[in-house]
Amino acid sequence: MLPDPETRGHADLTWSENGEPRSARFGDVYFSKDDGLAESRAVFLGGCGLPDGWAGRRQFTIAELGFGTGLNIIALLDLWRREGPADGRLNVFSIEAFPLTAEEAARALAAWPEVADMAAALIAAWPAGTPGFHRIDLPDFRATIDLAVGDAAWALEEWRGTADAWFLDGFSPALNPGMWSDAVMDGIAARSAPGARVATFTVAGAVRRGLSDRGFQVEKRPGHGRKRERLEAWRPEAVATSGPPAIATATATATVAVIGGGVAGASVARALKALDVPVVLIEAERPGAGGSGFPASLVTPRLDAGDAIIAGFHAQALERARALYSATPGAVIAPGVTQLAQSDRDAARFAKVATQPWWPEGEMTASEGGLRMAGALTASPRRILDDWLDGVATITGRVARIEHQGDTVRLLDATGAVLTEARAVIVTAGWGAADLAPALGLKPVRGQADWVEIDPAPEATAWGGYVAPTGSGFLFGATHDRDQTATEVRPGDTDRNRAVLAARLPGLEEAIAATPTQARAAIRATTGDRLPVCGALAERVWVLGGLGSRGFCVAPLLGEHLAAVVTGTPSPLPAGFAGRLSPDRLITP
Repeated sequence: MLPDPETRGHADLTWSENGEPRSARFGDVYFSKDDGLAESRAVFLGGCGLPDGWAGRRQFTIAELGFGTGLNIIALLDLWRREGPADGRLNVFSIEAFPLTAEEAARALAAWPEVADMAAALIAAWPAGTPGFHRIDLPDFRATIDLAVGDAAWALEEWRGTADAWFLDGFSPALNPGMWSDAVMDGIAARSAPGARVATFTVAGAVRRGLSDRGFQVEKRPGHGRKRERLEAWRPEAVATSGPPAIATATATATVAVIGGGVAGASVARALKALDVPVVLIEAERPGAGGSGFPASLVTPRLDAGDAIIAGFHAQALERARALYSATPGAVIAPGVTQLAQSDRDAARFAKVATQPWWPEGEMTASEGGLRMAGALTASPRRILDDWLDGVATITGRVARIEHQGDTVRLLDATGAVLTEARAVIVTAGWGAADLAPALGLKPVRGQADWVEIDPAPEATAWGGYVAPTGSGFLFGATHDRDQTATEVRPGDTDRNRAVLAARLPGLEEAIAATPTQARAAIRATTGDRLPVCGALAERVWVLGGLGSRGFCVAPLLGEHLAAVVTGTPSPLPAGFAGRLSPDRLITP
């Protein structure tokens, strides 16, 4: 599910004469005027028993209700950097229905110059305030933040992590009862690890009873500043959570085998490396030998004016892909892609897409001729694969069979020879996954594209065909031949690509009429509903495939999701999205 856009909006701030932010919507302050930073440290860090609580932990997860200005996270990052485990990773899940802008947060956090560097890092990565989940990378702090913009009950239902500690920092229960509802309390209980600690500034009876009724031990503690009391709670160690168990622990001994070295495999490998999990890649030829081997790729979302799940998923995927590619040297060839109208109905459809709440303001601009997607881009597949697979052990071979042996999974070639063994396997082999997972019913679509050297290159444009700048010219095409699996270059397909280009952009085709082209063909793997397939195939075996022509848009987010599922760490993907993409939908009993 996606949050109801009517349940959230932008923060309605007022500022006091001495620069303190206040919510006009709820009539409450964001932090204590006495010393907000000291209050965060005393109430939330101290109340959750930190730093002792994370001693010796490689992964530690904190969930927060009320992201606000980010002040609690700044205090947390400061303590984690100073006293966190040297080999540990900090995961934060925070919820905010009415997000501030980066500029508003910067103004609020400027009150504490002693943590200015942490505030600057958070502000630099400040996400869009659109509904849904947003991931913030803070590699210098060994930390990742997943911010859910929307109603708290919805966010807790969609998150599948388990928290070791909770910061309950919503506005006062009397002023913001929705943040303290029974549904929210149920979500806290369902997402708490054994021994989880809870801290909050409020001692309201409803909050105490809500936690106590759900198995938490609750005690009042002396408050901070002018507040007489605060609350601490903890969950007994013996209480089990309702969240999913970790299938492969994120330790240095948990090797994951990834089958296939295209963008899907590279995305999974990058995400696993970020979690310090050893990875081995099995590739039949070489990384990028299939559909990820062209000199450029458009990174564009699937546009859907009627299905909020499809639209919301692709909006999140595009945001994540853009962030990761922007952090990869040389990966972004050019920003922006224009989708041209192909029928009379497209103008109305584009206008509807442009007003969907999942897109940041100005990201989608509709006109009579098409849709300008400012957040889409053209990427360099080679730069991405080289960077994301750097340091990954690679075995050259074609996997013909996957079999289980005890608590490991063995990958065998056609002769029966064992290529490798691993604790978990993720199949990312594109069309090659069809033989390894026939129950998915993947279908092949052959595509040949051509490219030329020309200066200046045109802007990225799509219409059924497409042109994409390569850095030294442009790529154009591509053919779309269903149920074909041959990959030889066909002169007739080059003629078809030129004809498509001439029909839509005749001036561009004339400019390259005498220019020789280069070409290659690859096989796209597609599903019946044109959505990716991402999830469990069997015990300790997962799949990421069926990406069609959207691989460079959706693979980075889905790779992180599978890495999280395999290691038992929090996923950035809402549960509703994950369910929609599950292999179960394609496998008939």
